[in-house]
Amino acid sequence: MKQPFGVVLAGGLGTRFGGVDKALLSLGGVSLMSHCARRLAPQVDRWAINSNSVAGDLGTFSVPVLPDSQPGNLGPLAGILSGLEWADKNGADHIVTVAVDTPFFPDDLVPQLLLASEGKSAAIAVTQAEKDVSIKSGGREGVHRHPAFGLWSVSLKEDLAHFLKTGDRKVGLWVDRHDVGEAFFPDPRSFFNVNAQEDLKIAENMLL
Repeated sequence: MKQPFGVVLAGGLGTRFGGVDKALLSLGGVSLMSHCARRLAPQVDRWAINSNSVAGDLGTFSVPVLPDSQPGNLGPLAGILSGLEWADKNGADHIVTVAVDTPFFPDDLVPQLLLASEGKSAAIAVTQAEKDVSIKSGGREGVHRHPAFGLWSVSLKEDLAHFLKTGDRKVGLWVDRHDVGEAFFPDPRSFFNVNAQEDLKIAENMLL
């Protein structure tokens, strides 16, 4: 398999931050996008950003910025579709997607996803990790799947486009339609995501 392309999913509206582009939020003096870029770029052939923002300063990263190809802010699946379409036009077989609000994802994310995809009909895989209730209150113990972090075959783009047109938006529902491998990561902090202002404070402490 060719080295996959990478796509940072940053198409969210940032409503919990007052409409601010989460990709440019500062964590330890560095934007969330920069944290993701540092981890993703060494693991892929090339990478791009999925974003619908027109006011952000994403051009400073000198990579393609891919808006959703389908209107309506349909969520991560729309970003995955845009990534697949971009990769297909540029000769790639697969993409790996990561979420911009999850700045601590593993440095071996891509090789582990590639291993998990072996033997699967479409060679796709998603991530799993232990859920640590000590990070955020109110959580449940056990294994939690993180389907926005996945390896996706370009051959799935027509199927995904059709799925979105039916009105479904949940990544897990679409994933479960396919023969999917799962890469397990034991550290629950790997997929800590910044959803609100209080999460930024927790993430700052995780940097120490």
